[in-house]
Amino acid sequence: MSSHAARLPRSAGARSLPAVLGRVSPETLLASALGALMAAVALGAGGGLQLGRTTTVEMALQGAGGLLGGAALLTTGGRRVHGGAALVLLALLAGVTGLSITWAVQPGDAWLETSRTLSYLAAFGAGLALVRMAPGRWGALIDATVIAAAVVAAYALLTKVFPAALNPDETFARLREPFGYWNAVGLMAALGGPGCLWLGARRHGHAVVNALACPVLALLLVALLLSYSRGALLALAVGAAVWFTVVPLRLRGATVLGVSALGALITVVWVFGRDSLTQDEAPLALRETAGHEFGLLLLAMVALLLAAGLAVGFLTARSAPGAQTRRRAGVTILVALALIPAGVVVNLAFSDRGLGGSLADGFEQLFDPDASAKASPSNDPGRLTAVGSVRARYFADSLAIFSDRPLLGAGAGGFATARPRVRPDELDVRHAHGYVFQTLADLGLVGTSIVLALLAAWGWAALRATALLHRRGAPQPVVDAELVGLRTLLAVIAVFGVHSFVDWTWFVPGTAVLALLCAGWLAGRGPTRDQRGELLTAPRAPAAPLRVALRDRPRALTALGLLVVTVATAWATYQPLRGADAADDALALLEAGNADRARVRALQAGEIDPLSIEPLFNLAVIEAGAGRRDAARGALERAVQLQPQNATPWLRLAEYDAAQGDAKGALAALRPALYLDPKNTNAVTLFLDVNRQNGVSVPTPGTP
Repeated sequence: MSSHAARLPRSAGARSLPAVLGRVSPETLLASALGALMAAVALGAGGGLQLGRTTTVEMALQGAGGLLGGAALLTTGGRRVHGGAALVLLALLAGVTGLSITWAVQPGDAWLETSRTLSYLAAFGAGLALVRMAPGRWGALIDATVIAAAVVAAYALLTKVFPAALNPDETFARLREPFGYWNAVGLMAALGGPGCLWLGARRHGHAVVNALACPVLALLLVALLLSYSRGALLALAVGAAVWFTVVPLRLRGATVLGVSALGALITVVWVFGRDSLTQDEAPLALRETAGHEFGLLLLAMVALLLAAGLAVGFLTARSAPGAQTRRRAGVTILVALALIPAGVVVNLAFSDRGLGGSLADGFEQLFDPDASAKASPSNDPGRLTAVGSVRARYFADSLAIFSDRPLLGAGAGGFATARPRVRPDELDVRHAHGYVFQTLADLGLVGTSIVLALLAAWGWAALRATALLHRRGAPQPVVDAELVGLRTLLAVIAVFGVHSFVDWTWFVPGTAVLALLCAGWLAGRGPTRDQRGELLTAPRAPAAPLRVALRDRPRALTALGLLVVTVATAWATYQPLRGADAADDALALLEAGNADRARVRALQAGEIDPLSIEPLFNLAVIEAGAGRRDAARGALERAVQLQPQNATPWLRLAEYDAAQGDAKGALAALRPALYLDPKNTNAVTLFLDVNRQNGVSVPTPGTP
């Protein structure tokens, strides 16, 4: 047997996992890891409103951020910390959010928002740490944004393709999973748009990987349009405009966008023609049949667009267009973009109301709180071209809360509790649907000032990193591959910023963490060009072993301190969930007939989370069931004392007194309840019932 034959079984056999991983580039591994992490955050946390899921993700983010920060301190010490000002200001915002517990109308929600902000601080810090340890891997982060957006969009679309398996109880036609909120689905899809443009337009990379940009972008566009999210569509348009403005790959990018948009448009037009896919409360059987057809159409679209992407890549590589051709194409693209608003203006001019009347009507629907509520569009495809929105009403409510508490606001997360006193309707709304308005209502001028300073500090760092800010008279910098990548990250953040202005997606961890990682990377990169426009090489982390870094006592102690803070933060984040679990245990024990153990567990729940009123409500139920009326009322009185500016504990106390036949006590508790929430139908009904039982004829509260 020859030596070659002897080696044949080993070379043809299965390779070990380390051997396989050794053949994969570090950038691919990092991109896959980051993309999987961001997708896991999105799928795990959902819409950020479920305590259990959100707490788990927040603790994981805090732990990952702390570990990455400690690793960066140990391996990259001695270098200037770029983006440090933005990091400090974000930490200050988290501190003010925590301090607002002391004045919040709902201190329990302020605690939850503090945990959320600390996890976002960890995500931003992780971006700073990653760019310090691997500054040349910017491409991996862009790939990760595409991977995460594609995973979420694919899951959302699969709920349409296989409704019986993934979403049998869905009543809405709009895509809203995995977040439970359609606009978050649209935003997640939009966040992957700039990365797809970069992937398909770049001049390096594997041809097949680059060709994937077309089908992936088309899938993102289909998901966005099927979410009927106008805000996400606007955000993607702004992000694409930023990308085409600052990245000199316009012809390639326009080709990718045009091919992808054509495939997505054909698919969406087919979907919009199927009532079973676009109408609410469609029967599951019809949804399933149409969904399978939709799945086949998606597969055909992906296959055709992949072939188109390969063909475009082959043609551009074989005969790259000259400078004059690219210049003409750039002018053509700009003219085509300019014709879009011109066409809109012409269409409005020939409408029934004319240009002036149409603009005035649209302005009124957008900014008049009363008109916007009446003009709210329905949940069908026509929503994409409608103007009306209820956001003007929420904005007006947030400004009313701000006017009452201009300096400090109602406390973090306080909008939902403070709004009932000023709302003109009976809707329960948790968020102001706009980060600026939410911050004004929750943290007042103090919090808003910190946010503006944070935006300025980050903007300065980001503009320096992308070489969009340079000395007057200095030569224009040559835009190399890294600058193209960094400017793509800037476009991703622009998408998130625009959408956060008109919606509450800051509260959705899946969308916020993706943007914060990109923001941290940009801030931490530092300037890429000197004052003369010449390239500054990204500093690389030293390859010193860990034992050498540990000998540097200041760095080691700082890293240890960060680890301690991380553990303490994660433990504090866990407490509301522990308290809620204990409160649920108390009710379960009560149902099992063990009132004594239920009482002990309810008291433990209050000790674990002393800011929540739910354990006190549970304790009142337990005590009332045991015939301890004074103890039951005492628990409700403590709830009122804990949150005197919240209508809920006052109403619960009034309901208890009314059930005990104490009309005087019920009316005494109803007065503050109705002052804090005059539109509450339960409070109004109880007020009328108590008075009628006592022979008093009174008008409905709030009427003349």
